[in-house]
Amino acid sequence: MAQPFYGPVEVDLSATDNDSAYGEELSSYTESLRSSVLNYRQENGRLYQGYGDGTYLMPIDEPELCRLDLMHEMMLELMGGKLYHAPIEESPQNILDLGTGTGIWAIDMADKFPSAVVTGVDLSPSQPAFVPPNLRFIVEDMEDEWEYNNTFDFIHARYLALSIRDFPTLIQRCYNHTTPGGWVEFQDWSFHQISQDGSTNGTAIEQYYRVTTEAYAKAGYTVSPGPQLAQWFYQAGFQDIHVLKYVIPMGTWPKNEHLKSIGAWNALQAQSGFESAAIAVMTRFESWGSAQVKDLVQRTLNDVRNRSIHAIFDFYVVWGRKPG
Repeated sequence: MAQPFYGPVEVDLSATDNDSAYGEELSSYTESLRSSVLNYRQENGRLYQGYGDGTYLMPIDEPELCRLDLMHEMMLELMGGKLYHAPIEESPQNILDLGTGTGIWAIDMADKFPSAVVTGVDLSPSQPAFVPPNLRFIVEDMEDEWEYNNTFDFIHARYLALSIRDFPTLIQRCYNHTTPGGWVEFQDWSFHQISQDGSTNGTAIEQYYRVTTEAYAKAGYTVSPGPQLAQWFYQAGFQDIHVLKYVIPMGTWPKNEHLKSIGAWNALQAQSGFESAAIAVMTRFESWGSAQVKDLVQRTLNDVRNRSIHAIFDFYVVWGRKPG
């Protein structure tokens, strides 16, 4: 049974020879690595990852992990039950999931393709220990140089907005580590468009997205990668690039039953998601107090419940093939 492990190389901690200088050095190193991974930051009542402290501004505590699993279900409903859109082979050999989070997408893929080796990468070991035998997790910063010797038939990344500083370099790295003929698929947000009818003008929901996205941008993060993904894929060298754009409402105001259902899912994840996204970036970088952030969050949630406020977001799915 696969177990989560720390770092880009699997290390059997029980096999170190503590009687030798090498064993002592390895033991010291692995203990330091383990400490950096598990030494979580606690701030404003939330828990943040210890590995690469400050690199990722969203919490990794139980409410956030539950929200991420809820988002997975929302995406399945949005996309008609599909885990991906790229026309990958029926029997892929190596699959990589960037920013795997709770590992729920990677687990589904490992079940779907038992002959494939599925690897999930994340800054935090937030994944379960009991997973399919063909699945492994790595604690690593995907924006660092990759140390994988192998290439992948399929690389997947989903909602990395607000967490990546250099998308073009990351996508180029994906290209370099994709098997010729293999596919890469990114699924991500645009937070630029708030409403089509102007109903969000002057509301708390408009203020929330303005101040938080400005704070993330000032901190160096890419806020709305979705509309730019296709261009970055082209620049990296991908061919057969496809783009799908989904509309995701916030709330149950749409008349269309499918959109109403998606809007309900989105409003549900926002119950904890608004605070998760805002509390660290606003208190660390914008000198807001936690009470000030929570007040804005509550007013924004009130707007979500107001059926006369029609907030929508664009969500992009882009996939491309490496020539060969």
